[in-house]
Amino acid sequence: MRITINQVAELKRKHEKFPMLTVYDYSTARLVDEAGIPLILVGDSLGMVLLGYETTLSVTMEDMLHHVKAVARGSKHAMVIADMPFMSYQTGISDAMKNAGRFLQEAGAQAVKVEGGERTAETVKKLVDDGIPVMGHIGLTPQSINQLSGYKVQGKTSAAAAQLINDAKCLEDAGAFSIVLESIPLQLAKRITENAGVPTIGIGAGIHCDGQVLVINDMLGMFSDIHPKFVKQYAHLSENISEALNRFSNEVKNGIFPEEKHSTSVDLES
Repeated sequence: MRITINQVAELKRKHEKFPMLTVYDYSTARLVDEAGIPLILVGDSLGMVLLGYETTLSVTMEDMLHHVKAVARGSKHAMVIADMPFMSYQTGISDAMKNAGRFLQEAGAQAVKVEGGERTAETVKKLVDDGIPVMGHIGLTPQSINQLSGYKVQGKTSAAAAQLINDAKCLEDAGAFSIVLESIPLQLAKRITENAGVPTIGIGAGIHCDGQVLVINDMLGMFSDIHPKFVKQYAHLSENISEALNRFSNEVKNGIFPEEKHSTSVDLES
């Protein structure tokens, strides 16, 4: 059985911190699932991490469906949450319903994530009312990067903080089962978390959130284009991969690989 939204809510009630990782492919999803990570987000950040775009704005529904399907096939226990990409829900509730439904029906996700607070609450409520679990996302919302004028910490003024507090309340009232808080001051994240009846999941939001999420390529040291302050690298796989690639190249050039044990032989005279 996969993790349910009721089980996620229970983690908050029990004051149990929990991890979430952003993952994009089958083999990595298997490893994350086997490690007991309860929540897997298939983020539209794949546009930057896997596809080489400068922002997430170019990611399409077809891009997302492709990767959500792979992650869903690779996991058995974790809840798989699909990021709703840019313009898949902003164009109206009808489009939001259709696209969110595709993630559950075609791709095998159990929930979707929607960016925005008060302005998207009506859409969130409609999705939830029709049986689609929704994770909210406020603070630094990458799909609004042009409006925000870059990847900057949000909620640093009293007015901005008040708006984020209201955004969180609107999402909870609309039925979101959890809320991602991205790049906001830890004091603000603490206040939102203490007042929210649903779990908060921080990324660059400090120690007080109920859960924490990182992109797996960041925490494993595989993606070096951007170095967010909030990322802790638990491995440095880019160095290991580079070393392995150089060894492979040198062994092929020098006739070391393949060896006889890597080959199949037959008696051509028989």
